[in-house]
Amino acid sequence: MTSILPTHRRTLSLLILLSLGHVLLISAQVQTRSGLPLVESVAFSTFAGMHRTAGMLAGGLGGIWRGWVALHGVERENEQLRLHIAELEGRVLGLEAVARSAAALEEALTLQSRIVPETLAARVIAGSPTPGRLTVLIDRGADDGVTADMAVISADGVVGRVMGEPTAGAARVQLLVGQSASAAATLERSGAGGLVVGGAGSAREAALRLDYVPNLVDVQPGERVFTSGQDGIYPAGFPIGTVIEIQPGAIFRDISVRPAVDVSRLDVVLVVLSRPPGAGGTAP
Repeated sequence: MTSILPTHRRTLSLLILLSLGHVLLISAQVQTRSGLPLVESVAFSTFAGMHRTAGMLAGGLGGIWRGWVALHGVERENEQLRLHIAELEGRVLGLEAVARSAAALEEALTLQSRIVPETLAARVIAGSPTPGRLTVLIDRGADDGVTADMAVISADGVVGRVMGEPTAGAARVQLLVGQSASAAATLERSGAGGLVVGGAGSAREAALRLDYVPNLVDVQPGERVFTSGQDGIYPAGFPIGTVIEIQPGAIFRDISVRPAVDVSRLDVVLVVLSRPPGAGGTAP
């Protein structure tokens, strides 16, 4: 029994091989419509399908690679653009700063051409933060013809006066809004005279006070105050400020004045080299 089973299996295997060979032999002789043997056509179709599959896989991987490279390149270009934009923004800020400085200088030079007294343009190079006694330092001094008690103005109006004897190349300016500073003044509407005094308040809105204006004088808010030239320092006709509040007093009105000049934004000023007619005294 055991010897019959192996013989039966060998016979079955031989029969399968013979049948397969017979099929292959017939397939080799049978032709397809294209004229190729059936075996070759099947083999060609099989290998063509494998080739297409491999090509699709290769194309997909290549597309992914090219896409990654492209995205990496775009990211690098975006970073370069961001840096370039930052540089341009920095240049714009620099140009704006130069433009503001040039505008201040041009405004000062325009004022210089309008006023009669001879003036000298100067730049503010330092300031004093001492409360009440406000001063700034300018880059003009004795070598430029600057002397003590010369008036200092800006395009907006009165700034102050040269305080003490200047050095060869610099001078200290007492701001009109500081304590103990003063200037002879006149009101625009009535022409009434008075004395503008600094140090009236810490805020710019009410840093000046106009004294010695009688209660009988009609003073209105918004009225402008100008230099009168009677103090021997400030030439007549320069803006000092604007009246913002009026209160009656015992004899004289209490008048608050908003300065014409914002001293926190001083850049370029003008030193008035000529003194008012009859000058020779000291500051009031």
